Amino acid sequence: MVSSSHEAMHRIFQDYPGLFSRVSEVLSIPFPQATAVTVLPNDVTETKPVDRRIDTLLQIDTKEHGPFLLAVEAQKKKDPEKPASWGYYLAYLRSKYRLPPLLLVVCQDRGTAEWATRPEPIGFCSWPSLTVRPIVAGPHNMPVITDPDEARTDLALTALAAITHAANPDIGAILKALSTALRDVPEHVADPLIEFTAQGLGNRPARYLWRNLVAVDLSFYKSYISEEIRDEGREQGRAQGRAEDVLLVLEQRRIDVSDEVRRRVTECDDPEVLRHWLTRAVTVPKAEEIFEEE
Repeated sequence: MVSSSHEAMHRIFQDYPGLFSRVSEVLSIPFPQATAVTVLPNDVTETKPVDRRIDTLLQIDTKEHGPFLLAVEAQKKKDPEKPASWGYYLAYLRSKYRLPPLLLVVCQDRGTAEWATRPEPIGFCSWPSLTVRPIVAGPHNMPVITDPDEARTDLALTALAAITHAANPDIGAILKALSTALRDVPEHVADPLIEFTAQGLGNRPARYLWRNLVAVDLSFYKSYISEEIRDEGREQGRAQGRAEDVLLVLEQRRIDVSDEVRRRVTECDDPEVLRHWLTRAVTVPKAEEIFEEE
């Protein structure tokens, strides 16, 4: 199942097509300045039984070197089969559009980013017929933006950087810089960035922090998106309190709570499920038994 953070990591390029120029600058990979960007269909299915879809596909026009294609892929974990798919995408796009294709892979953890960076030869023995070499943006090379003034210079880049640094210990300062910078922009500009950031943080603890910042720093925005994120933050706050109650009851009954049980309880954001676990925590002889009869 495609997660919301996966969607945010590539769809932000659809809403802010000029973002690739800024990302390439940050990564010190020079490309000509774009003069126009077109979102293209992402379906690269060749035959009916095999469905292949690039996450986001853009045509970027440049003044000096003409157009090229940019395929943006969000990658959440290492997948040894993925480079073959990427090679297929690039060959297919070159054949279909007769334009040079590039692949940008966006990651949220350093291990996946470093894996994706390695060139992948496709061939036999010492003769690679094709080498897949994506551009990779992730926590290993995206900027840590904690200055609101710097964030204001490029809000889309700041939002993408925050998404890639979702697990960074400094994520609080990164999100604070973004929320502060968004105070100065019109609501229609801020709304999609607020939503992309919320989606991109996924189920990480930073998601709750972002909703708090939206509720406090951006409370004057009254759009549907802002209100929904604030409501989710309040609901998540209630869920967090109920999760603490579940663990407290177990601990007061002197029942051992394993790391796995603690993780599962604290990561749950469904108040009804937590209420069920809390009810069972009063009587079960083992902590693991609170999860029965879900």
